[in-house]
Amino acid sequence: MGNRYDHRQIEEKWHRIWEEREEKRRRAKGRKYYLLEMFPYPSGEPHMGHVKNYVIGDVLNRVRRRQGYDVLHPMGWDAFGLPAENAAIQTGTHPKIWIDNNIKSFKRAIKALGIQYDWDHEVTTCDPDYYRWTQWIFLKFYENGLAVRKRAPVNWCPSCNTVLANEQVVGGRCERCSTEVTQKELVQWFFKITDYAQRLLDDMELLRGWPERVLIMQQNWIGRSEGATVEFPLVGSDRTTPIFTTRPDTLYGVTFFILSPEHPLVEELIKGTEYEDEVRKFQEQVRKESLVDRGAPEVEKKGLFLGRYVVNPLNEEKVPVWVANYVLMEYGTGAIMAVPAHDERDFEFARKYDLPIRVVIKPRDGEIDEHNLREAYLGEGVMVNSGPFSGLDSQEGKKKIVRYLEKEGIGKFDVSYRLRDWLISRQRYWGAPIPIVYCDRCGIVPVPYDDLPVLLPMNVDFKPTGQSPLTSCQEFVETSCPRCGGLAKRETDTMDTFVCSSWYYLRFCSPHYTEGPFKEEDVDYWMPVDQYIGGVEHAILHLMYSRFFTKVFYDLGMVKFKEPFANLFTQGMIYKDGAKMSKSKGNIVSPDRIVEDYGADTARLMILFAGPPELDMEWSDRGVEGAYRFLNRVWRLVIDNVKSLQLLSSSEREISSEREISQEDVKLRRKTHQTIKKFTQDVSERFSFNTAISALMELVNDMYKYNELVSQEEQNPQVLREATEILVQLLAPIAPHLSEELWEQLGHKESVHDLPWPSYDEEIARSEEITVVIQINGKLRDRITVPVDISEEEMKKIALSSQKAAKFYEGKEIKKVITVPGKLVNIVV
Repeated sequence: MGNRYDHRQIEEKWHRIWEEREEKRRRAKGRKYYLLEMFPYPSGEPHMGHVKNYVIGDVLNRVRRRQGYDVLHPMGWDAFGLPAENAAIQTGTHPKIWIDNNIKSFKRAIKALGIQYDWDHEVTTCDPDYYRWTQWIFLKFYENGLAVRKRAPVNWCPSCNTVLANEQVVGGRCERCSTEVTQKELVQWFFKITDYAQRLLDDMELLRGWPERVLIMQQNWIGRSEGATVEFPLVGSDRTTPIFTTRPDTLYGVTFFILSPEHPLVEELIKGTEYEDEVRKFQEQVRKESLVDRGAPEVEKKGLFLGRYVVNPLNEEKVPVWVANYVLMEYGTGAIMAVPAHDERDFEFARKYDLPIRVVIKPRDGEIDEHNLREAYLGEGVMVNSGPFSGLDSQEGKKKIVRYLEKEGIGKFDVSYRLRDWLISRQRYWGAPIPIVYCDRCGIVPVPYDDLPVLLPMNVDFKPTGQSPLTSCQEFVETSCPRCGGLAKRETDTMDTFVCSSWYYLRFCSPHYTEGPFKEEDVDYWMPVDQYIGGVEHAILHLMYSRFFTKVFYDLGMVKFKEPFANLFTQGMIYKDGAKMSKSKGNIVSPDRIVEDYGADTARLMILFAGPPELDMEWSDRGVEGAYRFLNRVWRLVIDNVKSLQLLSSSEREISSEREISQEDVKLRRKTHQTIKKFTQDVSERFSFNTAISALMELVNDMYKYNELVSQEEQNPQVLREATEILVQLLAPIAPHLSEELWEQLGHKESVHDLPWPSYDEEIARSEEITVVIQINGKLRDRITVPVDISEEEMKKIALSSQKAAKFYEGKEIKKVITVPGKLVNIVV
């Protein structure tokens, strides 16, 4: 028992004991609490960014269990995906072997940190007994018209040789390898998430426990817009081309018409014309640009005239038809009416190609000179140059024009969404096979449920060719048709890994169930997840997709809830050397080094104390050393008191009202109960772990002061023991190994982690002194400590006697003194 605790010996001892206890542990019978951190992709050793996520969850898990909750806290592995396949290409190690080795490393590191999971609920998405049900879910979607196959332009990563969803393209580059993304047109499988666009918006009212910024991100991505669909007749044809606009009040300002390069009408208009060769070259050039880049405001606007015209249905004016890179087939109808006076992109395009610009909205209190227009006017105002609608307020004009369009049968009120269907096809090996076969006689045929899982073959060539490696695996591809028994071929694309992670939280409830993806009664008990923890970077991808899956399951009668996650906490990222900590950046800090040199509890304490957990933090080695010093202070404080405290019999540990309690005893008791209150509120209600730890540090400081000010003979052992035991009990979720050892040293046989959560006495915790702020003309100039029951008059006197504050009003006249009892004194001069 030295002055410095031996973290290696202590941690090894308690890991061994906990392993034995874990097998015997039974859940408490109480209120259910489903606690979940987003499960990791096991791409190697975990870094401190992972640790932050899991330690936050572990602290809550330990606190909730001690508060009497029946907690489910599972862990699993998001194990399909590109990194494993890329590793196979680079090293020759099969993805399954690579993943299994990484899972072992991850699991060892997690256990070394003392993180407590329900390992009997573990799942791995690449195991056949998991992806069998991923395939089952695909078939359910297919049966209900939610899984469809269609040709579409897609984002293509030439490095990864696979398709990417829009959400996986960041700044025009692949989010995983940063290669510039190009465009391809392929036949792909999609999930029709667009059918649920409005539901995803409407049900946000159920997400009261979610961060506002995540809800805003999802709202913006879904992008609901109200406006009108308007039919523009094609000159020389009996057909019309629809557009969607949010500004029907600007219809009279249309001076040209633009089609997306992918719009099917482009082919029809250019075939056999003088424009054909040039337009085809333009289309090829645009295909090399990502959809994200093309939609960005700063992209250079490029286009070509197609030699054809459409008619504006409101004023019957002929306007030229162009093709342009900034109009996307993915949004709206793939065609737009261009109103350059009132749209920035159209304005830039019109200026470049010398196209007319006509003002049809002017500010309510001004004029616009369209001949000297330097930028588009985007605001509301008064309609001008708009025929019978001129003079109307633009908001009223929108309504009247829509009514006119509907009356004349040339348009209608409509709602459009930015959200596109979810592209789930991937031309890679390491993913869940899509359970579809293609038969020359029967067409597209789903694999029967009884034949699941469609197993991923192990003997496959991983060389990236732009096609799925499965295409070269004859034994996989060639099969028989489930309907006619004739020769058929399997689908060789695999599913986006986000399909696997969109329902894993349900599988955790009954991971060994063999009759379905989850057991209804287990899901009814545990779901929805009470607290979900993960990074804000998943706001669009994983969180949106999981909500979509849950709504489909609800509609199919599989679950009784509409939203999967009742509360969401998004922790900030960890940065080192100015960049987000990641293996690809080469700036990761391994928890193994910290655990070896300073101990797991130091790593846990440092990551929680570094700042508000929802904010990003810059890594600091000094923070590690500071955390280590504090834990050693706790160790010395408790060990120094152990001998005297252990001498107390159980009857002597109660603080007797008969014994005289000194002023110092009262102060320490007050601080002890105040710490219980603050720590509990900060952790349980606010997730403010850094301030909770600060409260423990203050208690430790006060206990050291108590030992310094009060001789050992005069110390009240009951008061000191109460403070010491509360300190260890509160520290236990943060530093579980050290706390368990100290609890045993204090003479206890039971685990500190099995104790009920400590309660506090409100009367004892009530402060007898308060801090009052002194302001001069509303500006903070001093703080004073006063009795809690001080009168307003006495507060004024003390405030006016403050020499620090007096410096700011010397030579000035005091007009009045305003007091807010218990809070502040404002001297107005």
